[in-house]
Amino acid sequence: MSEYVVVTGMSGAGRSTAGATLEDLGWFVIDNIPSSLIGKVAELAGGTGSETQRVAFVVGRGGGEGLDDVLPAIEALATEHHRVRVLFLDAPDEVLVRRFEGTRRRHPLAARGVEESIADERRLLEPLRDRADLVIDTGELNANQLRTRLIEAFGDDGPNAAMRTSVVSFGFKYGVPLDVDLMFDCRFLPNPYWEEELRPLSGLDAPVRDYVLDRAETAGFLDRLMEMLDMLLPAYRREGKSYLTIAMGCTGGRHRSVALAEELARRLEEQSLGTAVFHRDIDR
Repeated sequence: MSEYVVVTGMSGAGRSTAGATLEDLGWFVIDNIPSSLIGKVAELAGGTGSETQRVAFVVGRGGGEGLDDVLPAIEALATEHHRVRVLFLDAPDEVLVRRFEGTRRRHPLAARGVEESIADERRLLEPLRDRADLVIDTGELNANQLRTRLIEAFGDDGPNAAMRTSVVSFGFKYGVPLDVDLMFDCRFLPNPYWEEELRPLSGLDAPVRDYVLDRAETAGFLDRLMEMLDMLLPAYRREGKSYLTIAMGCTGGRHRSVALAEELARRLEEQSLGTAVFHRDIDR
């Protein structure tokens, strides 16, 4: 059984970075492929004698071809019992505008202004976003952070891998992540930021970790969260979900949310659930 990933998303959101990262991870990457050729390439990859087991198709509007054939091609591959996932890269409109203005690149749909072109593209891509197995919001990520997220999602994966779980910490002051499935507000806990000796540290440091975790309310919160996940995770798997992202947020994304994200990941690992951790705002 071959494995396929369709990489798509908004222009300027990081499709090129995603393609390069998957290639580094050993995937056979075809960039800007016409959607009508996806099925034919899959036939060659899955043919007798082929050693190509993992193929990534990077599709978008750059070639000027419509996307009407992409969804049927995806469903056709899935019907043939291949593992097919859709990765959608997104970012807020204002971020995309800033990226295009910063690079002075022409938007692929630039029949009108950049903002109007982004709106047109978002409308055209909506069916693919709805079909996506994994949506990554790159608005607050640099290229290295995006690469890290992709390595966590695809690096050790295989055709028979179970649902992959990621735990993300973030700071509410920098905006709520848009690409998560479950989100929890950790601001009910005392903030280590107000302890002078803890302020320069992070939730990865033992003093902060102990300050956050050695509290009855923290233990109660984590115990009840694990009870809920014990119910939810099997249900998500039964529904065929490939990825689950859990977000833990505090004010700045450096102390409480980091410590809780690490502890939650540790508890999930104890249940033999492969879990990646990503701290979005720890260095701000």
